[in-house]
Amino acid sequence: MTEQEAVRALDSIAHVSRLQIFRQLVVAGKNGLTPKLLSDALGIPGTGLSFHLKELSHAGLITQERDGRNLIYRAAFATMNELLSFLTLNCCEGQACEMTDAKAVFDTP
Repeated sequence: MTEQEAVRALDSIAHVSRLQIFRQLVVAGKNGLTPKLLSDALGIPGTGLSFHLKELSHAGLITQERDGRNLIYRAAFATMNELLSFLTLNCCEGQACEMTDAKAVFDTP
């Protein structure tokens, strides 16, 4: 993954609705979700949802497949893993990293 691809991916999920959509698709796994199911689950109107799905798709974080009359959206796990690898490539300068409790970090006021 290039820096430009990483920036595009990070930029696309730097919006509350797009982050929620992406996380919902990660939870759905390989089965994916239709726009209707996403809209119902997240309370995002169809027009806004369409815009956000386009942005995530353009960044390569989700895929779209037609199944008859339905569109199925899925998280692009390969791209997600590439992004995570890119972000942690030189983690801790090759030394063992100190593990922290992520929940404690995010729950701290």
